[in-house]
Amino acid sequence: MTPEYPFDEAATARVVVDDTGTLVDWNEGAHTLLGWSPAEVVGRPAGELLADGPLPVPVMGRWDGTVTLRHRDGRAVPVWLLAHRRPPHDDTPGRWLVVAPLPDAPRPADDLLATAALMQSPCAIAVYDDRLRLVRINDAMARAIGLPEERVRGLRPSEIGGRPQSADLERHMLRVLATGRAQDVQTYTRSGGEAQPHAWLARLAPVTDAEGRVRGVCLSAHDFTDNYLARERLRLVNEASVRIGTTLDVTRTAQELADVCVPALADFVSVDLLEPQDGGEPPTRFSAPVALRRCAHRSITPGEPEAVAKPGEVQEYPAGSPQADSLLAGRTTVGSMRQGRLDDWLARDASRHARVREIGIHSTMSVPIRARGTTLGVAVLTRFRRPDPFTPDDVLLAEEITARAAVCIDNARRFSRERETALALQRSLLPRTLPRTAAVDAASRYLPASRAGVGGDWFDVIPLSGMRVAMVVGDVVGSGVQASATMGRLRTAVRTLADIDLAPDELLTHLDDLVVRLSEEAAGGEGGSPGEVGASCLYAVYDPVSRRCTMAGADHPSPVLLRPGGVPREVELPPGPPLGVGGLPFESTELELPEGSVLAFYTDGLLDCGERGPAVGRRRLTEALAAFSGSLDETCDRVLHALLPVGNAADDVALLLARTRGLPASQVATWDIPSDPALVAPIRKQVVDQLARWELSEASFTTELVVSELVTNAIRYGSHPIRLRLIHDAETLICEVSDTSHTAPHLRRAKTWDEGGRGLLLVAQLTQRWGSRHTGDGKTIWAELTLLDQE
Repeated sequence: MTPEYPFDEAATARVVVDDTGTLVDWNEGAHTLLGWSPAEVVGRPAGELLADGPLPVPVMGRWDGTVTLRHRDGRAVPVWLLAHRRPPHDDTPGRWLVVAPLPDAPRPADDLLATAALMQSPCAIAVYDDRLRLVRINDAMARAIGLPEERVRGLRPSEIGGRPQSADLERHMLRVLATGRAQDVQTYTRSGGEAQPHAWLARLAPVTDAEGRVRGVCLSAHDFTDNYLARERLRLVNEASVRIGTTLDVTRTAQELADVCVPALADFVSVDLLEPQDGGEPPTRFSAPVALRRCAHRSITPGEPEAVAKPGEVQEYPAGSPQADSLLAGRTTVGSMRQGRLDDWLARDASRHARVREIGIHSTMSVPIRARGTTLGVAVLTRFRRPDPFTPDDVLLAEEITARAAVCIDNARRFSRERETALALQRSLLPRTLPRTAAVDAASRYLPASRAGVGGDWFDVIPLSGMRVAMVVGDVVGSGVQASATMGRLRTAVRTLADIDLAPDELLTHLDDLVVRLSEEAAGGEGGSPGEVGASCLYAVYDPVSRRCTMAGADHPSPVLLRPGGVPREVELPPGPPLGVGGLPFESTELELPEGSVLAFYTDGLLDCGERGPAVGRRRLTEALAAFSGSLDETCDRVLHALLPVGNAADDVALLLARTRGLPASQVATWDIPSDPALVAPIRKQVVDQLARWELSEASFTTELVVSELVTNAIRYGSHPIRLRLIHDAETLICEVSDTSHTAPHLRRAKTWDEGGRGLLLVAQLTQRWGSRHTGDGKTIWAELTLLDQE
């Protein structure tokens, strides 16, 4: 056997025996002691050297005793042996190291310095010579190692201890011999005389003679287990405060609790939470059996074979189980297989009982998870690899860590419940489907934030009169239920203002006034400071007849436009103040859009996700739009995939894509109306002829009546010039009469004896809907007929 250090291997008899009892190593000291050379004994059974019966060697641990061995010359030699079990490591099988001091080992009288060192030290002390052979130990050290001095005199530390820590100690002692400087070594291990591991501080000091030469090493050992365990407990609590609660996810937080406790406190930890009742709250009263959902677990063994329940699985725990007993008692309970405290529970579950016996579980500790007076579940800590049971200090430590985790779990639970409520509210306020219009094809996506609360992003597509369509996207400042509620109010307001056909800049002005009032309400109605409620918005109106789009923005990102055959470009939109500032103007811009143009409206969460910044996000957006292949839904998915991390949007994201359509001139007919009421009849005839050319004769009767009433009213009450326009697509026919008067019509009930006043009432009865809108030079009265009803 090759020595690890430059020691005199002949100073100690050392042999190595494998698990089959075969001698695999025999050093020169063993040759000196028994006379056998290595070639004569290596490979042979060790039992052949015994003179009187088998050697009583245990399977594990350390053994010492006196045995009678056969010398090569035939005589019997009684020898005291110290045997250490070395477990298998990597590819090396398990072996026994057997050592024995030789008769010429140094004695106390050989070195007066040993006696002086022992007299000067009040603690466990040992003195080694310059070859690290033990010279002297005091009673305290003998108790620590569990062996008397006469048995271990002449052995090296690694031969006495037989553990990796002993070899490490030798390296430090060699350094003391070489440098003459003292060293301190800390270790946490189980010595030969201890049932439990202890923390030791070994102080290594050189022992010198009168000339100052280093003649040996004095080792004094100090037991500081209490301080060591206190520091470890404090470290674990600090670690728990850092590692637990990194997210507002219940499952992740429960897993962090289990991860912190393994292996520092237990070999297996499970975290089970109570099933919520109606309203999402855990039950306040419960009785056995208790239904618990496995939220997380962690094992010291890879693959976690100890888990009987799977994550997400609900199991019922009867009385007598650690989970139920702890929850019903409202305190931590400790169970021991050795004391039979779990027998009744395991007797009811054969598979669990078999698993417990197979693994060797001997101790459990169940800690209720409680926060803010509410019991959320239970954490069960189990030991099967660590031989020691749970101590009262372990209970206090587990309760401290679980209490910290309970607050984090409760925070995550409350956040999840509020987020689900806000998300349900927001989704109920957002359009479930986008309307089909003759002006645009549209597709949308909405993604709530994964970490922050649900925000106030929204989008909408609103059909307007004259085949036109309004597209809107907005973002309310803040998050949570309040932001979602504010979003709903603003979306309703936009739809109401759009219904009266306001221009984009006028609509944003009215919306700004509303946000100012909402801000004042949020400040308690006392004229609070602006900005309590804020939002951004972009509103656009597209006309498929003129193929022009008018839009205005309130501190909102400009849309990106992709013209057919072109490259995506950001629309140059006049800057506008955010909603809620009050008193500042908004400006509109108008674009001519060829049929097939794609407009991308979005909220800032699409660009600001991650650390790359809006500029990089805008570039990726244009790259994703440049790959447009005709499908709006596929393009929406491509944009989100290119800009957002999977499942990790930092802010709410709303995306609306609209592809413009154009209404052919053949589907629009326009007439200038003379001021003579007698000429209304020829106009009706022209309308009927036009419907025939469009193959819409089924709608002639109704259309003729509507045109007659609207044109007559315009001649009688309006101002010239007057114009009639008919627009149709596959489903709708629209009649529009425009004049330069700004007086809006209103529907009234005519009395029985009135000769007139029934015109608009008749129009309302004959059409699907009707209304009026103000234009730059007057007003337009319109009525819409559904062609499907005419078939």
